Amino acid sequence: MNEVYPRISADRLYELTGIQHLPFNTLFQLHADARAGIDPQSRWLNLPEYITHLLGGDPVAEFTNATHTQLVALETRDWCEEIFAATQLCLTAAPKIVPTGTIVGKIRHELDRLPELSDTTLIVPACHDTASAIAAIPASGDDWAFISSGTWSLVGVVLDAPNISADAKRMNFTNLGGAGGKICFLKNVNGMWLLQQCMEDWARTGQAWTVEELIRSCERLPAPQMFFDVDDPVLMLPGDMHGKINKQVEAAGFPAFAVNERDIPRMANAIFHSLATRYADVLAAVSRITGKQLKRLFVVGGGSKNAYLNRLTAERSGLEVIAGPSECTTIGNFAIQLAATESGGANFGGVTAERVTHYAEMLATQTANSEM
Repeated sequence: MNEVYPRISADRLYELTGIQHLPFNTLFQLHADARAGIDPQSRWLNLPEYITHLLGGDPVAEFTNATHTQLVALETRDWCEEIFAATQLCLTAAPKIVPTGTIVGKIRHELDRLPELSDTTLIVPACHDTASAIAAIPASGDDWAFISSGTWSLVGVVLDAPNISADAKRMNFTNLGGAGGKICFLKNVNGMWLLQQCMEDWARTGQAWTVEELIRSCERLPAPQMFFDVDDPVLMLPGDMHGKINKQVEAAGFPAFAVNERDIPRMANAIFHSLATRYADVLAAVSRITGKQLKRLFVVGGGSKNAYLNRLTAERSGLEVIAGPSECTTIGNFAIQLAATESGGANFGGVTAERVTHYAEMLATQTANSEM
């Protein structure tokens, strides 16, 4: 990743794109491909749009997914010529960027011969899964934040325009494109990955626990004496998570957790409390950086089912926590497609955030009724 920076600085990249620096961003993948001898003029597509193209749609880059490449100038919402020139990538190899909810064609080839798929319209939703998940939140107003909670946690708010302030850059916030041209201003935080990795460690010693069993045990425990840094880079890597967390615990002057029936719930409790504390810290930073007076916090994704972690997050942040749907990415995707087709399929210019929210509210109600 650093090999790109002599050509264009990290500060300039953030100023242009508002995207956090991550080694798997498409910018660095394309740069690595060029260094490996792949012709930089070769046409490319991101995976979701590639699948749509295989089904018969035009070869495009949907806005939310395009922003995540770290190649889009958020000021123009188009590919950034300065970045392409500085990194010696080929601008003509990049696909056309289209708004979320754009109709890109009809299903073709052998699939259109199936009665169920005949004359099926192809629509690009928010092809970045986080943007689709956030589109599923049935909320209006300016007083709410979100956590898309799963293996990782995406913590932030929806903005009308990107925020690339000094504090945003220092804390490595990202400005991901959102449905309806909005901006999902967020930060990556560790999530249930920590517990998943520990559970694998424990299972190898014969201590097999379910998440539900751990939560029930944690609910009977007091708050831990210390919280650890869930975003320590070491904890982002797989392997020996129990030992890695214990190193932080011991460095703080506390005894390490053993792998037994007494200490396993206590370590799980430390994980939940530490995550909630980190969420609260990031949410406070979001409020300070954006000026939003937050009152509500929507938690969506698989982690939304963890009522214990939700309660701890409410206590730490002082916000009303509302557990949203676990299948939020699917619901957001569907809400965008409904918004795109509501006028007889005539909306070829993408969708508005207001119409997506309307359908998200409708789908959330139907989902809640079906689960009763």
